[in-house]
Amino acid sequence: MRDLLDQFLAYLADERKLSANTTSAYRTDLEQFSAFLHAHGRGSWHDLTRDDVVAFLLFLKERRYATSTLARRTAAVKSFCEYLQQIGVLAHDPTADLESPRVDRTPPLAISVVQVDELLELPLRTSGPEALRDKAMLEVLYATGMRVSELVALNLDDVNLEAEYIRCNGRNRQRQLPLSPSAVTALEEYLDIARPQLARNNRHVDPALFLNHRGKRLTRQGFWLILKRYADQLGIHELTPHTLRHSFAAHMLANGADLRSVQQLLGHASISTTQIYQQVNQVGSAGAHRNRLAEVRD
Repeated sequence: MRDLLDQFLAYLADERKLSANTTSAYRTDLEQFSAFLHAHGRGSWHDLTRDDVVAFLLFLKERRYATSTLARRTAAVKSFCEYLQQIGVLAHDPTADLESPRVDRTPPLAISVVQVDELLELPLRTSGPEALRDKAMLEVLYATGMRVSELVALNLDDVNLEAEYIRCNGRNRQRQLPLSPSAVTALEEYLDIARPQLARNNRHVDPALFLNHRGKRLTRQGFWLILKRYADQLGIHELTPHTLRHSFAAHMLANGADLRSVQQLLGHASISTTQIYQQVNQVGSAGAHRNRLAEVRD
């Protein structure tokens, strides 16, 4: 059973291009499913039935898993069963008529324009290459709405300061995102002054745009720690890397940007995902959209 599970996870990563985090979540969900089946005498995926799947879902409900967790487990099992049918392991998909638990979407959390301003100014209170790097990263995140995983994956050749855009390799496709004037300025200062200083700490040339203090590519975890420090200074403990993405989308729409254009900038596969930003919750007071965000280009 392990071999087919590993094969499916490789398919998710290589063929469907799902992120490492999503693939890891699928692994956790399906390993629990596999352990449940093994404990109930099932030794092969060929023997899987609808009753097995229903029994597993009831097992989760009896242990009072959150609805969101149940929905994710159900989605993982359904996706895996569909795959098993596609490759001929199962003659029929036992989950074909199973519905996933309904999960009410909570509007995403954004911060106000005033709070964005305060956040973007915090790195300037200190000196050194890390401060210029942090300023550039925060400006890019808010100017483009990209995910933090996309931010730390950026390379030097993804940036075109003359044309004022940055190339982003997202989950589904590559996106070319316009940069605001303040993001361009922050990147210029980082690339001219700070990055060369950070790069000296690494004997090997690293193509990464944003470097840590050792001159190597900054990681997602590294960025989280940096942002947490600034969040503590602001007193906004709900602030996460995704909050800036939420704020970008909410502020764009509040300023009259076209929903389809914002969908393309964010890289959403479905416009329904983008629509939730029309009812976003803000921490603090709302403010008028400011000129840090570049205009949406057709």
